[in-house]
Amino acid sequence: MSAPQLLRQRAGTWTVSDCRTTVAFSVGNLGHRARGTVPVRWGEVLIDADGAPIHASAELDLEGLDTGIARRNADLRKPRLLDIDRHPVMAWKAARFSRADGGAWVAHGQLQVRGVSVPLALTGTAEPATDDGEWLRVRARGVVDRAAVGIQAPAFLIGRSVAIDLDAWLKPVGG
Repeated sequence: MSAPQLLRQRAGTWTVSDCRTTVAFSVGNLGHRARGTVPVRWGEVLIDADGAPIHASAELDLEGLDTGIARRNADLRKPRLLDIDRHPVMAWKAARFSRADGGAWVAHGQLQVRGVSVPLALTGTAEPATDDGEWLRVRARGVVDRAAVGIQAPAFLIGRSVAIDLDAWLKPVGG
């Protein structure tokens, strides 16, 4: 079943499962890729009767950011990087969607982090996550420029492009 057919059958609000959903990131760091995850507090996608997404939003808990290296996690908390003590939540909202190749959607959204809002488009697909159709799985990717959100560092130290990978599990409200 293609994503548009599945969504047409299940119009309405879908909520994100915080325990199944992962938001991962990677960025160049001293010639290597630094990777990490950020837990999702909540999220939802609103699907219209034609099966098209019309709104999506999510909040991420930066307090739970994990790169697997305690010192790096502590460094990311600092004011010159993510300033987590003053801005513990990262938010993303999209109200404009367009079709992409292969049945994918582009969600044209805004990311708010460190008190700054910047564009963040996520390109992804939706598919049934379980045989009974009770769960929808959305996988999406995007890239954000860390300098645009005020994270200043030499490019050899931290790359400018931060890749975002989303693996979201959604369940219909009331489902």
